[in-house]
Amino acid sequence: MSTESIPEPLPASPEAPAGCPFRTEPTARDEAPQFVLPLVVHLEKTDPPARNDALVTAARAVLTILSDPRSLGEDEGGAEGEWAQVMRDWQDARIRKVVRRARGAEWRKASALPGITVTGEHAEVRVYPPVPLDGWPKELAKLQVSGTDLDEPEAPPAPDPSGPVLWMNPDVAMSAGKAMAQAGHGAQLAWWELSETERKAWREAGFPLSVATPDAARWRELTASGLPVVRDAGFTEIAPGSCTVVADHPALRR
Repeated sequence: MSTESIPEPLPASPEAPAGCPFRTEPTARDEAPQFVLPLVVHLEKTDPPARNDALVTAARAVLTILSDPRSLGEDEGGAEGEWAQVMRDWQDARIRKVVRRARGAEWRKASALPGITVTGEHAEVRVYPPVPLDGWPKELAKLQVSGTDLDEPEAPPAPDPSGPVLWMNPDVAMSAGKAMAQAGHGAQLAWWELSETERKAWREAGFPLSVATPDAARWRELTASGLPVVRDAGFTEIAPGSCTVVADHPALRR
């Protein structure tokens, strides 16, 4: 369930999938040391969260750690957040994210590690500062990656057209864990595109956002709209270069 994206929108090339405004050839980001952002979803055998709730919560978790003082540079007193350097290192490379699942004692042990737990309507997702690809804490390394599948007992609410929306590709099937990572990518690309004033307003509002799946015609419009688009590296589940999410924020609409 390790997923990656290239955040720089570039002109379409012959190697890129149809409708995807990203090149697929290697970039300078591949030459930097690679880190991964771990996310753990609380998934008990009984009463699991709905899929859409988990996707929204994962996206909000990514935004929360991006904006946390521990992730930011020097403050007015000259002190740097304890996660600032590793957050920079991670964002200088591919923005890898891996979603794992935990229940019971596993969740309690995972919750004791430095990180941030974000709650949705029912979902709980804990996000941690990035770690080297081969440097996972043992409490997280042993957690399961596969099998993160969630149902949608009821149709998710229609997205608020006046607010941020993460649009999922209607033609790409993904497990819940994979989709959670992709939603996190989309939220991060939107965050990168916003001004400091726009970021502050979104943060102070509690990072409201929706996750929705458009029909095929609307998806084509969205990928051609100039909004940030996530392109997956294709290491798991889906083909390399697949466009998975369009990050639609009111401040980015032209």
